Parts: sequence; structure tokens; C-alpha cells
Amino acid sequence: MPRPTGNIRLKAARVAAGFNSQQDLADALTKTARQMGIRGLSVGVRQVRRWESEKPPWPQPDCQRALVHLLGQSLEALGFTPPWGSDGRIPDHTRRTLVAGGTTSLGLAVVPGRAAGAPQPATAGTDFEAVTRSHRRLYWSVAPTNLHPAVIAHATLGCALLPETTDSTRRTIAAALGETYLLAGRIEFFDLREPSTANDTLLLALQAAGEADDALLGSAVIAHMAFVPGWVGDRDAALERMIAARTYARRAPASAEFLAWLDAVEAECETRCGSTRTALHLIGHAEDVLTAGNEHPSPEWMDWFSPARLAAFKGNTQMIAGHLLQARETLQGALETMSPSEDKQRSVVYGDLAAVEAAAGNPEQSCEYASQALDQLAITWYATGMDRVREVRRALTPHQHERCVRDLDDRLYDWSTTLSVLSR
Repeated sequence: MPRPTGNIRLKAARVAAGFNSQQDLADALTKTARQMGIRGLSVGVRQVRRWESEKPPWPQPDCQRALVHLLGQSLEALGFTPPWGSDGRIPDHTRRTLVAGGTTSLGLAVVPGRAAGAPQPATAGTDFEAVTRSHRRLYWSVAPTNLHPAVIAHATLGCALLPETTDSTRRTIAAALGETYLLAGRIEFFDLREPSTANDTLLLALQAAGEADDALLGSAVIAHMAFVPGWVGDRDAALERMIAARTYARRAPASAEFLAWLDAVEAECETRCGSTRTALHLIGHAEDVLTAGNEHPSPEWMDWFSPARLAAFKGNTQMIAGHLLQARETLQGALETMSPSEDKQRSVVYGDLAAVEAAAGNPEQSCEYASQALDQLAITWYATGMDRVREVRRALTPHQHERCVRDLDDRLYDWSTTLSVLSR
């Protein structure tokens, strides 16, 4: 007899509660959420299927409340494991209630061997922050699959330290923890292509930013959360998150660079939702904001944006809008002004230039740019860059018998890249 697979605990609880199908449970959860006063929560059968899979994702806070209320068991009893455990499980002596008042709790129990309530020294904050800063720099050169476990482990340490600190030390650790979870979410979304996991991680980043009372960090987190619905064409959800991000930005002295980045994020969401005219208007506003400037400096952690990045956003939107001449000029200008530290974005720009040439009917030039993108990806892997190359190859289908396209296929499907291409 084959052994049962997937999250058998949740399956058993579902059947025991009288829900014979995943759709039945999804409908009941949606109804329960309304009865509990949780607005806007609609659970679909695909979400239940993911929860009943071999590695179920940690539910979002509102879903946690509805699941626990409906099935009468804790999340752990239902087969879920918190994302911040170092080994995927939290032992009994460090277990705490992970859901309180509808929000995810960052606190973990006191580390065994340390007296309850014993405060950490003031240096704990600066030491924890220093590692966060190092991870931020390593992101641009270290393979994401190698860096991500270290970042998550560091976040786990921050969760353990937070209850043992007070006042300024607590705020320092909470801010660094928020940045750490933000970095983890960025890796999950942009590098590992795990948008659902990234959204859950970014919720933890937002809570940590709240613990630090850091409105600007909160704004950055929420803007990153807008990418998740934006990239699948859910314009309403993306814009709702952007409104929240801009609201938080108004509560802090935001630099011109930060405000321009918010415009760029919203422009990318609009582009992916088919509103290229609105996107180009937002990018034009971002350019004006950068030109005008203001007296406020950008936060140290904001190392993912520059005028060259804005030009890359603009070139991609122009290309999608069909403005090929302008897109080619914009993207070439972005390449020329990028710093050496922007290698990941460089692969994306090469991919967009390849797409421009494919749309213009220049397969040889398109393949040349795509090959340059692959050269860059061989140095610094970036899933977003590989996605651009794959899109170009699909656009080159009418020319697939030409020598340049076959040469590109030889590179795209060599041993080092085939698995990454075919696994998505």
C-alpha cells in the first residue's frame, strides 16, 4: 500500500470536521472569516491544495485565525511549521503562541540556559545590525540559494533576541530584523521565484518595522508586497498596497530617491497590468522628483535603486508599449550608467534589449543581447534575468531554424542552465 503523502494532519482534520473536499473547506473558511469580521478574505481551492501539499506554506495571519477557529486545532497540530525555525520545527521548550490578536508573533521563548527576562547588553543591537548590513552587501554577489538560509537563520536569532532587549536596543534589533526579513523576501520573490512565500516573509518584515516604529522601512516593505499581485495582473490589490506604502512614506522624511522608487514600483505594476500609458506617466514623475531632489538622505538599506535602475524600468515599459526606438535608446543608456555593483540588473537590461531587437525583427542582434545576458547570469544568478531570456526565446520562435537562434538554444539548454529553465 502506498503511504499517504502531503499534509495528512490537515486532511484528517478537514474530513473529521465534515468537509469532504478541498472546495468545501475553502468555502467554509471564507464564510467563517466573514462571521469573524475579517474583511476581504476569500480562500480558494488552490490555496487549500497548497496547504495540503508535502511542504505547506505558513498561512497568512487572517487565514491562521480562520483555520484555528473553524477546525479547533493549533496550526502546528494541523501540520504547519513556522517559517522562522532554524530546522523547520520549534521544540516544546521554545514554543509560544504564534497567533495573537490576528497578527503573527515575532517573539520566541527564552533560549534554554538563559535566565528568563535577563536583558541583552546594549552591544547586542549593534552586533546584530552589523550582520544584517553584511548580508545586504553579500546579496549582490552571493548565490541566492546560499545566502537565503543564512538570512533566515539570522532572522531567527533576531526573534530570540527581541524579547530580551528594551528601549533603543530593542528598536535597533527590530529595525535590523525588519531589514533582514525584507532581504529574505526579496530573495524569495526576485531570485527564487516563490511569491507566496515572499509575501508571508514580507508580513514578518512589516511587523518588525512596526516594532521599530520605522515608517520608512514599513513603506519599503509594503511597496515590495505590491509586486506580488502586480506581477500577476491584480491591479486593484497592487494599487491598494501602493496607497499604503505612500501613506507610510508621508510619516517620515523620505528622500527624493525613495519617492521616485515608489513611482517606479507602481509603474512596474501598472505595466504588468497592461496600463503602459499610466506607467510612463509615473516614470516621468519619478524623473522629475529625482531632478528636483530634496534635503533628506536615503536610508542606508536602500541599495536597490538608482537613476540607471529607473531608466531600466522606463526602457522595459517603452518596449512593452511598442515604442521600440525609444526603448532601445533608454536601455542602452541605462547600461552605460550602471555601476559595477548592479550586475543583477544588467542581465535584465540585456534581456530587455534582446526583446526589443526580437520585436524589431532583428534575430541576430536579439540573440547577441540574450547571450550577453547569459554571460552575466553565469557570473551572478538572477531568476528575473533568466525570465527575460526565456521570454526572448519565445519571441524568437518564428526564427528558430536560423543559426543564431540554434546557437542561443545550445547555450540556454546546456547542463548549467537547463534545470533552472525547465523547473519553472
